[in-house]
Amino acid sequence: MRQRTQLINNLRGLVAEFGIFIPKGLARVIGFAEDITLGEVLDLPDIANEVIRNLSEQLMALHKQVRWYEERLKQVAKEDARVRLLRTIPGVGAVTASAIIASIGDGRQFKNGREFAAWLGLTPANKSSGGKEKLGRITKMGDQYLRSLLVVGMTSLVRQTRSHPELASKWLTSLLERKPARVATVAMANKTARIVWAVLTRNEPYSPSTVA
Repeated sequence: MRQRTQLINNLRGLVAEFGIFIPKGLARVIGFAEDITLGEVLDLPDIANEVIRNLSEQLMALHKQVRWYEERLKQVAKEDARVRLLRTIPGVGAVTASAIIASIGDGRQFKNGREFAAWLGLTPANKSSGGKEKLGRITKMGDQYLRSLLVVGMTSLVRQTRSHPELASKWLTSLLERKPARVATVAMANKTARIVWAVLTRNEPYSPSTVA
């Protein structure tokens, strides 16, 4: 997914230099790339069209691979009881749940949820005082792929909360009122990692009372 994002950024940046702006959203940029691969020619120099076509072809090929893996992971999610358990956690989808199970199994190699969060690199910034932890950044340690998936999931949850605050948890709503979105996202990812460990080791679906 990171490679796809890099290709998207490269394509957006290149066409922007010629005054062509692709609207935000994965569907928009994929649609643009698909039109190019199907033969659309922009009113640009030949060399520019050649580079844009090459990037578009790479992006479409990689996008198809990502979609194939996503569909396979969804199929695995339907068959694995542990993945189904993790999907009961807000912000944890089939891809994230499947990747976690593939990486840590039942999670019992970790003593507690905090240890699992630390392994992921979702640790508090070293600015604690008065016995209080201040989350504000993500360390460069830990499993980068799983950490990224959790953060992306929490970012999506933040957007949902802002769109439909009446459906959000009081804890999350309160957190967003007190903290910038980025800080809140890291805090949520840290808390979710602890909940993931609790759900796996207890073999019980998520509930608002789940703590680790």
